[in-house]
Amino acid sequence: MFESINANICKKNEFTPDEIEYFNTILQYKEVPKKTLLLQEGEICNFEAYILKGCIRKYYINENGFEVIIQFAIEDWWISDIASFHEKKPSKLFIETLEDCQLLILTPETKEMLLQKVPKFERIFRLLIQRNLSAMQNRLIDTIAKSAQEKYLEFIKLYPTIPQRVAQHHIASYLGISAEFLSKVRTKLAKQ
Repeated sequence: MFESINANICKKNEFTPDEIEYFNTILQYKEVPKKTLLLQEGEICNFEAYILKGCIRKYYINENGFEVIIQFAIEDWWISDIASFHEKKPSKLFIETLEDCQLLILTPETKEMLLQKVPKFERIFRLLIQRNLSAMQNRLIDTIAKSAQEKYLEFIKLYPTIPQRVAQHHIASYLGISAEFLSKVRTKLAKQ
């Protein structure tokens, strides 16, 4: 059960077998069915989840009542509302499973215990936050500077397995376009 998460963290730092064993003992394993809300707007996020199996989306509802997806997460990725988790403030986001999922979870308490006992994990979580920030920055730039077709092609390049796993209207929401417009973009690309 822990092979993938252990390989993930060991790519970023060296750990002793005892440190890895301690890390594994504080992780909570959880199976979650498809279409489960792990977090709702207004709740305080009390987890950082590593995805062993499944696909999850993170989104908010805009002023017009439409869902705006800001992240998809699949196997070997982490998902959380970083701001709510660390600042203990009500979330503005929803996190929902799109498939049946198997997760390994850290709570604020278990994460703090881990960082106290094995300070080397600070580097792991710093690198995760840097990667997340970089991805969000690139996404923001793409949203402002690229056409719908360019955004779609970039999405497929970066996340080649996600289009087979999620509904087209979810991809359209992520790209900031309507499902109908995405259909036109895909038709145009198919003809090229």
